[in-house]
Amino acid sequence: MVLGCLAAGVPGRMAAQGADLHGKLTILDKGGKRAADVVTAVVWLEGATGRRPGNVQIVTQDKSFAPGVVVIAPGSSVSFPNYDPFNHNVFSLAEEQPFDLGLYGRGETRIARFSKPGIVPVYCNVHAQMAAVVLVIESPFHARPAADGSFTLPGVLPGKYQIEIWHDRGGRLSQPVTVTAGGAAPIELTLDASSFKAKPHLNKFGKPYPSEGRRY
Repeated sequence: MVLGCLAAGVPGRMAAQGADLHGKLTILDKGGKRAADVVTAVVWLEGATGRRPGNVQIVTQDKSFAPGVVVIAPGSSVSFPNYDPFNHNVFSLAEEQPFDLGLYGRGETRIARFSKPGIVPVYCNVHAQMAAVVLVIESPFHARPAADGSFTLPGVLPGKYQIEIWHDRGGRLSQPVTVTAGGAAPIELTLDASSFKAKPHLNKFGKPYPSEGRRY
């Protein structure tokens, strides 16, 4: 994986709360082509705190999770309503936040609370093709890149931080960044996803899915 360096540029616009930190993320696929799914990445600043917990929703419908990625603060809850005419069993084996919501049917909702920072993959124990990710971060400064990879983290106070990047195929990388009273130079970041290969995940018992999970 390749991570770009700080590029020269004009300091970000100052506001009463701090400076706007601008950047651009490029994700490389095979042959050096730019990946179109850069919008699914998440960029945030480690070293900043103060984000308040809340409640978000990930819907189970058409044998999929929507949205596939959510960003929450520690202490937040995620509800998983089932809109399909069959059962789901939402779970995670992540070390930071293991949970198992059990088997439940259409019209029911189960809720998981996320107390620790971390990246939590979420699956269904019935349907192997279902996958989502919950990013639990303490920082109030986070963004999803636009289609061209550009992003803005507004109102960052002066200080030293780690800018973190996560993408489901490109992985996670970090880079130090210093924001001064005059702001910071625009940041150019690159993730190399050219060697990514999808691997089947295990069910909640740590075993392979029978026939890769149900399709109905």
